[in-house]
Amino acid sequence: MLEICFATNNQHKIKEVQALLPLSIKLLSLEEIGCLQELPETQNTIEGNSRQKAEFVFNNYKLNCFADDTGLEVQALKGKPGVLSSRYAGIPANPEKNIQKLLQELRNEVNRKARFKTVVTLLLNRNSKQFEGILNGKIIDNLRGDNGFGYDPVFLPAGFEITLGEMDSSLKNKVSHRGIAIGKLISFLSNIFPS
Repeated sequence: MLEICFATNNQHKIKEVQALLPLSIKLLSLEEIGCLQELPETQNTIEGNSRQKAEFVFNNYKLNCFADDTGLEVQALKGKPGVLSSRYAGIPANPEKNIQKLLQELRNEVNRKARFKTVVTLLLNRNSKQFEGILNGKIIDNLRGDNGFGYDPVFLPAGFEITLGEMDSSLKNKVSHRGIAIGKLISFLSNIFPS
């Protein structure tokens, strides 16, 4: 059986992904491998942060692993907040302040187009592969919904009448940027390690 670390301590995420993987693959959390420190995120791109986190786990724990990083890219703001999405209003990260800052910057803006981008980096037997998930949509003025986190209550995905914050987790996982990227990863792993 292949053991692979998903560089997160979010047990909900671990269970979701494990349920989609072949039985020949077992996921481990950061806590299970003894990694209790914050993973570094000092790169200036989403791809770079994703790779940096995966390489940190691989180099320090000698385990196959994958890590994800996500950012919100707003067209009128030239791709901001992007890689700084979780710390947009400063450190420590504060989702409410991040949303306030975003809405303030867009207050006179007609173009509300935005997209979420997730990049998953897999390090498997020293080989690196990245998987990207994009969810297009727009930023709305009023917060709607208590589900999800971050910018979800103000992000209206293209083709939907409800925000990510109003979606239940099963629908969000099917349509979300992270769901798309993880789906590509799962498909890749399933082809290499079938049940």
